[in-house]
Amino acid sequence: MNTDDEPERTFAAMPPAHGRGFASSWWGQAWLRALEETALDGQQLKRGRLLAREGRVGAVSVRPGRVTAVVQDRDGTAYRGDVLLQRLSAREWDRFLDMASERSGHIAALLDREMPTHLVEDAAAAGVHLLPGIGDLEPECGCEAWDHCPHTGALCYQVARLLDQDPFVLLLLRGRSERQLLDELQVRSAARVVRAPRDEEAAGTAGPPSGIRADEAFAARDILPPLPAPPPLPQAPGSPPSLETETGPVADVDPGALELLAADSAVRAFAMLADALADGHALRPPASDLTPDQDAVRLVSATRPDTRTLARVAAASGRQRADLDAAVSAWRFGGAAALAVYDEEWAPGPHELARARAALAGAWEDGDAPRLRPSHNRWTVVGAGTQLRYGRDGRWWPYRKERGRWVPAGPAGEDPAGVLAGVSTAADGDA
Repeated sequence: MNTDDEPERTFAAMPPAHGRGFASSWWGQAWLRALEETALDGQQLKRGRLLAREGRVGAVSVRPGRVTAVVQDRDGTAYRGDVLLQRLSAREWDRFLDMASERSGHIAALLDREMPTHLVEDAAAAGVHLLPGIGDLEPECGCEAWDHCPHTGALCYQVARLLDQDPFVLLLLRGRSERQLLDELQVRSAARVVRAPRDEEAAGTAGPPSGIRADEAFAARDILPPLPAPPPLPQAPGSPPSLETETGPVADVDPGALELLAADSAVRAFAMLADALADGHALRPPASDLTPDQDAVRLVSATRPDTRTLARVAAASGRQRADLDAAVSAWRFGGAAALAVYDEEWAPGPHELARARAALAGAWEDGDAPRLRPSHNRWTVVGAGTQLRYGRDGRWWPYRKERGRWVPAGPAGEDPAGVLAGVSTAADGDA
């Protein structure tokens, strides 16, 4: 019986699996082998395989010791099927965690959604059997069959597909969620780091230090294979997982906000990788840190949150919704520099002012120049509802008036006439 504090994952119903196997990974195939070597009636499994192929297995719920789904017969009758797998004992988990914390490669493989054979072998050597064997998959079904029926068989085939994608499903069945495992491994790894200096001190000078001499490593440079090429840049940032599940969030946790932060992390990682792979990356100075207000605008620009989350970001940044929308438009046209032009009205000094006036005087042919009304670093086109803003870097930014508010209208340029030519005339005229 499930309890409130027991970890559980629910996977949406998967589409039909016509023309493909249910398991391509060796651990997924091991799961099916345990099923097929246990079931007494091969025809029942054949029918279960057909139901799974036709997509008749509903959402799959996985929790320690049990996996559950509703399976629909071809005549429309639905049955709840359960498959039980023995949980690992506390002592077995203790041995597994000690073994895994000593071998970082095992955890790295799991995080890559892989279950290498040496992980299973090392666990077995520690007395922990992760994969099920003959007779380990115990069926329970609403059709009251005493052996594996088509419904529990279909469920097992569907679970094999899930295991292919995420071996943590098997570990959850054995009694630990992914979060629990990683937290416990972190604690053990930290304890190991603390113990290491004491162990080295106790060992004293019992032997020479381990490692490779520098001259030996340098001498081997011509016989070692070259480093692999950098990975190619993906076409776009990855999409975050949906957090809408049958299990509700804990108090004070907003799934929409978490999805927004996950999407933003993907966008930032993509941008960092693109920058790292670009020519001249090592010669460019690092970007300046953003202020909280700048980062709030960047976050909205990068992730396009829903209305509720957008309202929360606006409130946290101290901006009204219309002000935030205009700030986001500025960011999309030119990042932090464009946002500064939107937010800041400043008085150019004599040199900046002379340079700006010279650029305006030479931008148009005689008689073609619009009538401009200056105010600090802003020149408004009289009667047109458009405006030029002069940035501290000497570039011009176009603005237009919409519903009584000046909003960014395009990217910056060196030529004020060319910048202004790209701005459509606003409807509500001069300010």
